[in-house]
Amino acid sequence: MSNAPSKTRILVIDDSEAIHTDFRRLFSTEQRKGSDELDELEAALFGPTPSRAASRDESELEVDSAFQGQEGVTKVREAIAAGRPYSLVFLDYRMPPGWNGAETLRHLRKVAPTLRVVLCSAYSDYSWGSLIQEFGESELLKEMRKPFNGQELRQLVLSLTAPRG
Repeated sequence: MSNAPSKTRILVIDDSEAIHTDFRRLFSTEQRKGSDELDELEAALFGPTPSRAASRDESELEVDSAFQGQEGVTKVREAIAAGRPYSLVFLDYRMPPGWNGAETLRHLRKVAPTLRVVLCSAYSDYSWGSLIQEFGESELLKEMRKPFNGQELRQLVLSLTAPRG
């Protein structure tokens, strides 16, 4: 049995390959390794910044992909069965031709009622008010508009995947 700490698992459910690439690029430890020396110099000159301190935790993130709602729900179900559940799901509102974000969320809530979900889109097919009315106001459901700001996305992920107390 491995003594390595388990990684915080994030599932991105989006029909756009570019979104999956952006998430991997943003949270890839390999991408950040090249900037370690510059980060150390910056910290020596200006002191540690919240974004640099937070990046330490990002190495414990594992990003997985699903390109349709049905695939995402299956991955969540399989992850729970394997004892490696996701901590957070980023879910697109629009994913033609399959389930949209609201339909996918309905199924996710049946499979994993306490899973944190961030609904994402550049479009407003649903009002946030109608989603809150259906799913209830909760810390388990957030909304984020595309295009993403990388720093805001990092901070959101770290805050939503912090141990709950």
